[in-house]
Amino acid sequence: MQRGYDAYKQNHAMVQSPEKLIEMLYEGILKFSSLAKKSMGEKNYEKKSYYINRTVAIYVELIASLDMKGGNIAEYLYGLYNHQLKLLSEANISNDSKHLDEVMKVASVLLEAWKEETSVAFAMA
Repeated sequence: MQRGYDAYKQNHAMVQSPEKLIEMLYEGILKFSSLAKKSMGEKNYEKKSYYINRTVAIYVELIASLDMKGGNIAEYLYGLYNHQLKLLSEANISNDSKHLDEVMKVASVLLEAWKEETSVAFAMA
C-alpha cells in the first residue's frame, strides 16, 4: 500500500509546474528541518540525522536546478544554499538547534519571496 502512495506522490510531483515544484521544495525544507529540530529535542539522534539528510537532499536538488547563466541571482542562491548545507552539517554534528532555526528562517523567507514572485509573474501573463 505504501508503494502505491509513493508512486502517487511521485506522479503528482511530476505533473506540477516548475514554479510549484520549487515551492514544494522550500516547504519540504521547512517540514524536515522542523522535524529534525523536534527529534533533536527528543534526543532521537537517528531521526534527527534522517531529517537533516532529507533537508540536505532538497538543497542539493535546488543547487542542481540553478541556471548559472542566469546571472547574479543564481550565483547568490548558489552561495546561500551552500551556506545552508554548512548550517545543516553543523546542526547534525553539534546537536545545536540554533543552526536549524536559521535554516528554517531562510527557507521561510525564500518561500514567501518565491510565492510573491510567481504570483506577480502569473498576474502579468
